Amino acid sequence: MASPRLETYCCPNRDAATQLVMNFQPEVFCGVCIGSASVSLLLTILQLLPKKGQSPRKMPKASSSSTILLLISICDILGGLGMIFRSSVWLGFPGFIANISVVNGTDVWPSAFCVGSAMWIQLLYSAGFWWLFCYAVDSYLVVRRSAGLSTIVLYHMMTWGLAVMLCVEGIALLYYPSLSSCENGLEHAIPHYITTYAPLLLVLVVNPILFRRTVSAVASLLKGRQGIYTENERRLGTEIQIRFFKIMLVFIICWSSNIINESLLFYLEMQPDINEIPLKNIRSAALITWIIMGVLNPMQGFLFTLAFYGWTGWRVDLKWRKREIPWESMSSSTVGENAYPSPVNYQSNIHDSKKISTTDSQQTDEAISMLSEGNISGDDRLTRSSPIYQGW
Repeated sequence: MASPRLETYCCPNRDAATQLVMNFQPEVFCGVCIGSASVSLLLTILQLLPKKGQSPRKMPKASSSSTILLLISICDILGGLGMIFRSSVWLGFPGFIANISVVNGTDVWPSAFCVGSAMWIQLLYSAGFWWLFCYAVDSYLVVRRSAGLSTIVLYHMMTWGLAVMLCVEGIALLYYPSLSSCENGLEHAIPHYITTYAPLLLVLVVNPILFRRTVSAVASLLKGRQGIYTENERRLGTEIQIRFFKIMLVFIICWSSNIINESLLFYLEMQPDINEIPLKNIRSAALITWIIMGVLNPMQGFLFTLAFYGWTGWRVDLKWRKREIPWESMSSSTVGENAYPSPVNYQSNIHDSKKISTTDSQQTDEAISMLSEGNISGDDRLTRSSPIYQGW
């Protein structure tokens, strides 16, 4: 799982609260992390692979949003690999990690592994948070017709720049003046916790607001296209709203336990003695949420693919053929290519005086169909290209 306690544990003079959770059934906890991360990793890759019976469709333009969705999945896959590697070493070589202590002195390799693996996990999941924030921003800008292909470069700069900067800054402040002699007390660790949870809280607070505004803007576009709001358009708007709801639901399920656990551990750290009898229930709650984190954090990758694309099936197509890879499944297709998940027939005027309005309507169609990408069911799902053809 992803927690700032992983980095805090690398300090030989770690606090009592971190010692409490890290020393609680380490074999069981590492086994849970390996199992959850492995299942999520395999199912995520299965979701992204091309499937039999799916014919990739050629699209005239690329979409930054579909690329962002794939990048979020890639961050989850790499973060899950970091969890599997760290937990495997922890489980297979307990004496290697035990060398990080005040009594025995801190060896170079155990410390390097402890810090390096923790930073890898934090960096990848933090980047995933920033990409999810960029997805909410891009969805809103696309509806407002302010986003283009050039914005993906800006998103890359913002996501990786902020993720690296916050990770390095938090680690530097945590291990000051050196890894072998971290400062005692809660104050020196607070900046590290802030830099870790800042992007998570940003997604929790800002993304629902952006999603709500996007849904409202979509409704306005659908009404303004012909001056009426038909049943098909209402259903399309509902599908977009459900898509955003599923994304936030997965995020809250996977990361709410981290916030609860960190709050409980902070409360324990402020107590003179965390082993006091009145604090027994607090300790138990912290340990329970710690195990829950090990299960839910790695599962984010697979659950997100379900929210993004739905279940894509088991029939993997391993026959890689040389073909033109589109960047999205339905986002940039025209009306003639049946871009919508529901059959909506929009009449176009052939007179020259209507060309501008027809172009605007087509841009509106592309923006809205991009947001509803992946939310189809029944036979339509079989004709959709797999996620790996949509955004990579």
